[in-house]
Amino acid sequence: MAFDAFFISTGVVTLAEMGDKTQLLAFLLAAKFKKPLPIIAGIFLATILNHGLAGALGTWITTLLSPDILRWSLGASFLGMAIWTLFPDKIDDSDAQTTQHSGVFITTLVTFFLAEIGDKTQIATVALAANYSAPLSVVQGTTLGMMIADVPAVFLGHSFAKRLPIRLIHMIAASIFAVLGLLILFKAEQWL
Repeated sequence: MAFDAFFISTGVVTLAEMGDKTQLLAFLLAAKFKKPLPIIAGIFLATILNHGLAGALGTWITTLLSPDILRWSLGASFLGMAIWTLFPDKIDDSDAQTTQHSGVFITTLVTFFLAEIGDKTQIATVALAANYSAPLSVVQGTTLGMMIADVPAVFLGHSFAKRLPIRLIHMIAASIFAVLGLLILFKAEQWL
């Protein structure tokens, strides 16, 4: 189950992050600072912290809800994520603002951590951790998925994003979320 949790988490988050506001934020930080290594380190640590908290929350939720309520909640959450994924996030000015006195690493760490709060990949991490009994594998997978999506953005910038079929990628990610939701709702856990 840990193996499945890791790979499903990696795949879903990688696809969901394409064109997401944190990927756009990676583009902006790379263009502004032109220092990829501290940006990547900031993204990595922010993701571990954010998704670690989300994984812990997902695990905690399983102790609060009965199995039937948890199943319906998770199924509905994944179906909601499917719909949300079809509507890409936009970055606003507050996401991209940095302080004059912070270094590249700290600016990236704080900005990414705050941008991920309530983002679809954080919510997906909560749901995936609640669904699988392997929260560490989920957090490792979602972190890897975030890095797969954002590291190329740091190095390649907007030219990379323009070449990707973002709409198709979002449709694939939405389909995966929908299938997971339906499998959970119809008690088809053996397929997860």
